[in-house]
Amino acid sequence: MEKKVLLAPFYLIAAACIGLGDTLYLSYYEHLGLTPTCALHGCEQVLTSVYAKFNGVPLAYIGLVFYVYMLALALLLAYDPHSKGLRLGVLLYTAAGLLLSIGFESVQILIIGAICMYCAISAITTLLLCALAVWHFFSTRAASAT
Repeated sequence: MEKKVLLAPFYLIAAACIGLGDTLYLSYYEHLGLTPTCALHGCEQVLTSVYAKFNGVPLAYIGLVFYVYMLALALLLAYDPHSKGLRLGVLLYTAAGLLLSIGFESVQILIIGAICMYCAISAITTLLLCALAVWHFFSTRAASAT
């Protein structure tokens, strides 16, 4: 019997790379002390607000760490897609990231009154990661029980 190739881990790798590119770009500009240009005209308001840092650490750096770790988890999951611990870890990690993204987007819309295009890309990427993690978790649940 042929083993079925599971695609979700590879989609997770691709999505993590998108998030990594987005946060690398923001982190680069943060390091230079500049604000990147934005098609939505809200990036400057969001990225220079008091909410753009957590305990003095820019959220772009925290996002960068999130996506680096996510990429590592996705690579491990591609290597062992049926690992119960990895599957659950990826699911919980992406769910926590999604909850934080919802919070960050809510602050942008409700408190700052502006939307950062790069933050929105990160939030959509995190939503995609969580959806992929749910898909992989449930599609491999029956196979892992055997």
